[in-house]
Amino acid sequence: MPEYRRLIHPGGAFFFTLTAFRRAPWLCEPEALKLMRKAIQKVRRERPFRIDAWVTLPEHIHCIWTLPEGEGDYSERWRLLKRAVSAELTPDVVAGFQGGARRYRHLIAPPLGSRKKRGERLIWQRRFWEHMIRDDRDYAYHCDYIHYNPVKHGHVAAPVDWPWSSFHRYVRQGIYPPDWAADGPPDIPDDIGHE
Repeated sequence: MPEYRRLIHPGGAFFFTLTAFRRAPWLCEPEALKLMRKAIQKVRRERPFRIDAWVTLPEHIHCIWTLPEGEGDYSERWRLLKRAVSAELTPDVVAGFQGGARRYRHLIAPPLGSRKKRGERLIWQRRFWEHMIRDDRDYAYHCDYIHYNPVKHGHVAAPVDWPWSSFHRYVRQGIYPPDWAADGPPDIPDDIGHE
């Protein structure tokens, strides 16, 4: 069995990809978005971190977090966040999703095998992808990758059209113009997001 080792860098900035179990497209359901926001608020109260960039797509999330000085345990933060969402994802909530409980019955199904032993439900893929941000250029490329991702996956024609993204905050702060990447993809190296 492989042994996963995570890079720990207290106070560092990290790019993450978190995926729904079997890439089920439930993450942009209105109730799921509310549960995620609530879970983030709860975890940030217990274990602070800054969200630098974020995009939620139907079946996965990309984000950049910066951890507080002296702290490097992002794995525990993700564990708590995933657990908080899972605890609130009840059959009644899932029944309200587009396609209803029948389409997403695995979200409320009792776990089997090793997932049962660990108390895991069939909501999230077990692992997540992380990449430590190396410098300002790496940070900028990953922000661009995050904000362009809804276009890359064919959900919208331009980043401004995707509502579940920190892109809008970046526009308000003057980092991006509203029409950023509307005429084509930004210049992002091929390895960004796939390191």
